[in-house]
Amino acid sequence: MPHSVATATPTDEPLLWAMLFEASHAAEQNMTSDELRSVPELARYVEGWGRPGDLGVVGGPSGGAGAAWLRLFPADNPGYGYVDDATPELAIGVAPQLRGSGLGTTLLRRLLADARQRYDAVSLSVRQSNPALRLYERLGFDIVPGSHVVNRAGTTSVTMVHRFR
Repeated sequence: MPHSVATATPTDEPLLWAMLFEASHAAEQNMTSDELRSVPELARYVEGWGRPGDLGVVGGPSGGAGAAWLRLFPADNPGYGYVDDATPELAIGVAPQLRGSGLGTTLLRRLLADARQRYDAVSLSVRQSNPALRLYERLGFDIVPGSHVVNRAGTTSVTMVHRFR
């Protein structure tokens, strides 16, 4: 079944929160969605969606099963995959029942095509054990040398960058 994809708007903020819950592996830490909203390091990826620089897509068989989005962070309050003030950081989440269906690839391809018009690069942070790391590599992301860090779950994450220019 083909996946529909649309540009994310401020009305999609509830879906972005749900997909941040998936993307951050919050359930592995027995965190509820309400608790996730109270963690500043995570909440900043969604809170107030639609501010200048935000760019995202939502989609799925019925339009609400996944999302991929970009947000800029400043050097004095960087995200997990921060590279510089001009490079937005990617977050992506897909509902568990649709993982492996191609939805994540569809969302990411569309978001990268849109981002190419606005930015020189896109960054992200990903656990080394996450199968999505292979997808990111296939789509042109490279691991930033020296970016290996122990994340809040106690595993290793890396920063990756996709450069358009």
